[in-house]
Amino acid sequence: MIEVKVPTVGESISEVTLLKWTRKSGSYVERDEVIAELESEKATFEVNAEQSGILTTLAAEGDTVLIGAVFAQLDETAEKPATTVVEAKAEKPAEKPATVAPVTAIPNDIKSTPVASAIIADKKVDVAAITPSGFGGKIVKQDVLEALSHPGKKAFAGTDLFSRNVRKEKMSNLRKTISRRLVESKNTTAMLTTFNEVDMTAIMATRAKHKDKFKELHGVNLGFMSFFTKACAIALSEWPTVNAYIDGDELVYHDYADISIAVSTPRGLTVPVIRNVESLSMADVEKKVVELAGKARDSKLTSDELTGGTFTITNGGVFGSLMSTPIINIPQSAILGMHKIQERPMAINGKVEIRPMMYLALSYDHRIIDGRESVSFLVRVKDILENPELLLAGKDPVKMLLGL
Repeated sequence: MIEVKVPTVGESISEVTLLKWTRKSGSYVERDEVIAELESEKATFEVNAEQSGILTTLAAEGDTVLIGAVFAQLDETAEKPATTVVEAKAEKPAEKPATVAPVTAIPNDIKSTPVASAIIADKKVDVAAITPSGFGGKIVKQDVLEALSHPGKKAFAGTDLFSRNVRKEKMSNLRKTISRRLVESKNTTAMLTTFNEVDMTAIMATRAKHKDKFKELHGVNLGFMSFFTKACAIALSEWPTVNAYIDGDELVYHDYADISIAVSTPRGLTVPVIRNVESLSMADVEKKVVELAGKARDSKLTSDELTGGTFTITNGGVFGSLMSTPIINIPQSAILGMHKIQERPMAINGKVEIRPMMYLALSYDHRIIDGRESVSFLVRVKDILENPELLLAGKDPVKMLLGL
């Protein structure tokens, strides 16, 4: 019998959370097959079977297990069961209901029975006001009738109207770490936030003009993040204290831009790092953003991909935030907050024009970054974003030509 132990994932990590078993207890697993997913304070990782055999689980999903503890066993002496192929019987096509609702009656991602769909279409019921009670979250007839009998009222999922239900859930290791680091950041830095706004007209025009060719050549969409990360990389090279941090009595400067990108996942916020942004092309950045965001959603980020950033960018605009004061990602000294693009009337050359505007927020550690440096850094980022040609060399091409 082979003991499956929790692997070591970092010097300071003593325990992990068992997120889920990918194979059931009693099932036969092949060598190197993934059998479980574990979550540490920093990342989620997989555990593979050392040998083929019958799996016996010794811990439940959600349990906290210590590093080095035995949480499963593999019986490598067990014979592989014979594979039985069962022919599926051809099912008779289901008869169509007498009343068929229009396809556009409810969104395609909403599941409902044919009768429920018909009532929704006939009575024009707001799907958001219906609490599904059917198997797998399906809307059934009674759910629609309940919504009709209580117009303007909607219970929380899984509860009845006027419910007073209270639930408790154990915090995951990731959520504990997020909580601890945010409090530590607020308590150990002299955090201050400065604001500005950027006219996104030039960037949006550039994207509209070149996005199709860009995707054709590079196989990735041209998003906003590449513009922002490249603009920040240039500004960081010009204002090095924004790219530095305090270590005891010393200031640690970085002659490169490793920019962390905040990614929201169902388990909490993760901040993977794009290394050497100053040396990457726009396409390289976009590919890296897609790669890291995908890994974050699938819990595949490694500890190395989550550590070592020198500056952070967070985009609350994807959730509709118009303005916020982001918290510094320690030990870094600054974080840039992007926000929702909103059309607003702006005074342009003495005339009022409607422009797509975005508020920018730079939270910084005032112990190391002075007001002049923080404001100048943000103004420089704004200038580059409003004039994307500056991304090429950091200077106006005409001024370069004239030697100005």
